[in-house]
Order: sequence, then structure tokens, then C-alpha cells
Amino acid sequence: MKLTTAGESHGKALIGIIEGLPSNLKIDIDEINKYLSLRQSGYGRGGRQKIERDSVEIISGVRNLVTLGSPLSFAIINKDYDNWREYMAPEGCDVNAKKLTKVRPGHADLTGLIKYGQTDARNILERASARETAARVAAGTVARQYLRNLGVEISGYVSGVCGERDENEYNFEDTLRSKEQPLFMLNAEVQKRAIRKIDELKENGDTAGGVIEIRVKGLKSGFGSCMRYCEKLDASLCSAVMSVQAIKGVEVGYGFMSAYLSGSEAHDEIFFDDGKYFRKTNKAGGIEGGMSNGGEIVLRAAMKPIPTLMKGLNTIDYSTNLPAVASNERSDVCAICAAEIILESVVAFALAETVSLRLGGDNMREVIERYSALKG
Repeated sequence: MKLTTAGESHGKALIGIIEGLPSNLKIDIDEINKYLSLRQSGYGRGGRQKIERDSVEIISGVRNLVTLGSPLSFAIINKDYDNWREYMAPEGCDVNAKKLTKVRPGHADLTGLIKYGQTDARNILERASARETAARVAAGTVARQYLRNLGVEISGYVSGVCGERDENEYNFEDTLRSKEQPLFMLNAEVQKRAIRKIDELKENGDTAGGVIEIRVKGLKSGFGSCMRYCEKLDASLCSAVMSVQAIKGVEVGYGFMSAYLSGSEAHDEIFFDDGKYFRKTNKAGGIEGGMSNGGEIVLRAAMKPIPTLMKGLNTIDYSTNLPAVASNERSDVCAICAAEIILESVVAFALAETVSLRLGGDNMREVIERYSALKG
């Protein structure tokens, strides 16, 4: 299974092509649109979310809501394009009116200008923008539907925002309630403090990041490989998470905490009863030796504060190399809820890639039969 995306933040549309989907997978377009809407939600979001509400249009690979086995292509039309047509049109436009040279620290602007031989950072930021992730949410929701046929579910929540941390542990079912909250947090008191912090940052023209926990339930053991490093499940999932804009750290299970524990404290003891192997703890986060072990997969990711600040940081003007204050594009104060939905989606797609690699199958009946035949 493979995903290719295209499109610019203020271009005509975001495009996605999914190759390798088996036939006869029922596609729920309403669910795709639900997750696209959730990606635009959350406390601390900016003005663009009020301009357009994303929805998906499937172009090919599906007939009567069922996949055909051919590439599934889709589009998410940028409704804001009408306001940007004269600056972004591929057919010809005014490239000077929205030129950006006061490069933003923490963004792709400066490095992208140098790498791609450009003089206008708009040619970099339009693709580097997190707007691109709408396509990955749509594709990830298709992957979620594929995995659900096997009894695999994905959820998550926000455990911290700008230093306000929730140290509690939650079961998978608890995390399903997170989307009812303004910051996708499960601790009401921590969420109140986080909202106050976001309000303060907004007043100061500043931004916030946070920590997200993603959970996968129902995956059988043996997905991934200990024989080929490029097929290790944790490597695949962490790579998918790190590919999301603003993510600067990721850990599996106890992660960095494991470095501070002794071996007797850091590992999950193994037991056998009623014909099954099991572990009473899940410090490994459901992955051992690069393979799923049948437990819940637990991933945590650190999102840095958004680099587009309203007050602007010190930088240089690329056109003159003189000191300047960084340009500010329309932006959010905090996009942690969007990041949580995006991470669920990229994990879903990376996991679907791993599952399809092992199971193969040209149609969903074959996929389900092969998965059912595996030991847990």
C-alpha cells in the first residue's frame, strides 16, 4: 500500500493517490469528512478554519462506495483558493504581490530557499505548510477502515500543552472521549490550565506545542520484522509520526523513561495460561524486537510550538541579508488537536502498509481470512 500526495496550501486542491488497496473495501465518506472536520477543530485555532470546511471528493478507484482494487484517488478542494488565484494560479499569476523573504525561524523557509534555488519563500512554505496533512487525514481514514475490518482500532488524546501535563494513565476506551473536549484532554483541571495558557500566549503573539499519545488496539502479534531493520514496526510508525510538521520527538511505550530504570523495572514479564502467552504490563508499548507483540501499541509525540508567531522573531531578509522581523502568515496559536488527528491518521496508514505487506490479498475476503488464520 502506498500514498502519494500533491498540492499547495493556497493552491487549487490537495490530491491523494492510494495504491495497493484490495477490492471490496467499503468506503465511508462521511467518516473521512468527520476526521477532516476534527482536524480543523480545537481550542487555539486560527482564522482559516472559519473560511473553509474540508470535504473529500473521491475521483477514482471506488464504485458505489466500494473499492475496485485500482488506485484510489481523491481531492480536497481549497475553497480559499478563490482569494489566492491571482497569486497562485499555475496558468499565470502575480508572483510579487505575496512574496515572502523575511524567513521564519523554525520553518522550512530558509533551508528550502537554499536547497531549491528559490528567491521567494512562498514557493517553499506553500508545500511545507501543515495544510498538506489534510490529504494524509483522508488517506489515513481509508486505512482506518481497512484495519477496522480486522478488528484493529486507533485512538488518542492530548496529554500536555505548553507545560501543563496530565500524568494520569488511561485505558483505550477512555481515550475515545477525548474528541468531546476543546483540547482533546481527559483531565478537566489540566485542560482548564492549558486553555488559560493558550489565552495568555495569544495576547502576547506567541504559540504553544504539546504532547500527544496515540493508541492502537487489537493488532495481533508478529507484524513488523526483527530480520530486516527497514521493516521494524516501531521504525515505520515512528517515521510516520516524525514526518508530520512540527513533531520533534517520538517514543514507544516507556520510551525515554526506560533509560532511567533498571532492567528489572523496564521490561514486561511473560506468562502463559489457558494456551496463551501474555504480559501483565505494557512498558514496551506493544512492540518488541521491531514486531507487534499483541499488546496495545502506545506512541507519544512531542509537537513544538508553531513557528509562525504574530509578534515575529528576529531573522534576516533573504533578499538583502539585512536584519528583519519574521513575516507572519495567518496561523494558529495552538494546533495540538489537529496534530492529534493527523497522528492517528499517519499511524493508521503506516500500520495498514505493514499489515498489507504481510497479508497481501487482492480483495478484502482474502485479507480477512489470512488475518483470522494468524495466532494472536
